[in-house]
Amino acid sequence: MRKIKVSDLQPGMRFTKAIYMDGENILAPAGLPIKEKDIERLKRWEVLEVHTEGELMPFEDEESDGLSSASSGKQEVSPLFKEYLTAIGVVNKVFEYVRLDKEVYPNELDRLINSFLPRIKADVDELTSFTMRNERIKHSLAQGAVNCMILSVVMGMNLKFPAHKLVQLAQGALLHDIGMTKIPQVILEKKGSLSPEELKTMRTHTLHAFKIITKVFKYPNEVGLIALYHHERWDGKGYPKQLAGKDIPLSARIVSVADAFDAMVKDRPYRNSLIGYTAMRQILNDNSRRYDAEIIKVFIQSLGIYPIGSIVILNDGTIGRVVKIHKDAPLRPELSVIVDKTGANVKHNDEQIVNLLDQKELFIAKAINPQELAGKKE
Repeated sequence: MRKIKVSDLQPGMRFTKAIYMDGENILAPAGLPIKEKDIERLKRWEVLEVHTEGELMPFEDEESDGLSSASSGKQEVSPLFKEYLTAIGVVNKVFEYVRLDKEVYPNELDRLINSFLPRIKADVDELTSFTMRNERIKHSLAQGAVNCMILSVVMGMNLKFPAHKLVQLAQGALLHDIGMTKIPQVILEKKGSLSPEELKTMRTHTLHAFKIITKVFKYPNEVGLIALYHHERWDGKGYPKQLAGKDIPLSARIVSVADAFDAMVKDRPYRNSLIGYTAMRQILNDNSRRYDAEIIKVFIQSLGIYPIGSIVILNDGTIGRVVKIHKDAPLRPELSVIVDKTGANVKHNDEQIVNLLDQKELFIAKAINPQELAGKKE
């Protein structure tokens, strides 16, 4: 365990493993930057040194949005995105404590959920766009949990869930995969197909999650059932109990769609991610096998055919990022132009908005992977 003087700490420092104020209390999880207020707090408490088993990482370009190599100029990181990263850090710490069988308290998650629910209502477009960003965030399980919570709560709001049901939905979505902390890492990181025995072990994560949610966090059974049943299928071919149709709790059906979409748009050990449009089409083509068709309709209304954050090419050659959807016209969103029709890069400070609802002569010709954008802008 290496020691680092507090006087040597700088905001933005990141380490390959968690950095501790003492043997138990985490100052910053692995991979997430130390904040200026963290350093100020240490000085107020007269803490002279911190400890970590990790190595110092290169300073992260927080202004990167996954398109940094293709963008001209830099974009300022929004306060909301910083809150999003902080939430991932909080969830990762809770998951890590569960993995190590350390004592955990639900208060921290409750505070996170209570602060996020009004943010989702007020900043739904910006927050849903974060779930589309293929950031190089180390804590993929925690990131998936936060993304699933955001997407599920958006659907719950569109379904007019009462406040207490929305809180339970958020709890279940945030903890739906916490049982993965009890699955051997060698199985989680395996790139090839799982053996029948490995698959059986993997599927126990829903049972572990139910126990953790109801016994460790002492949340109601309704919350635990969201995690237990989020891999059930509409056609009855899911697990663990082969429930079908409306026998599957509504909140579990919501989390099932949100979880599937997030898994599709993020890189996994066994395949590359799908772009938002392709993932949305894949869910749309399900034909009531895995998902409730009514929930899919709500999901489309919530995110659009081209989810916020998607990169698209118009028929005149303009390349833009979807910044707003129109629920009644999901094929005609609003775009922030990245490359204009002449091929010129558009700087962030010179933002140009194209509203396809008004400009009928324009239409989306193709959705593209953000990674393709670098080649198109050279």
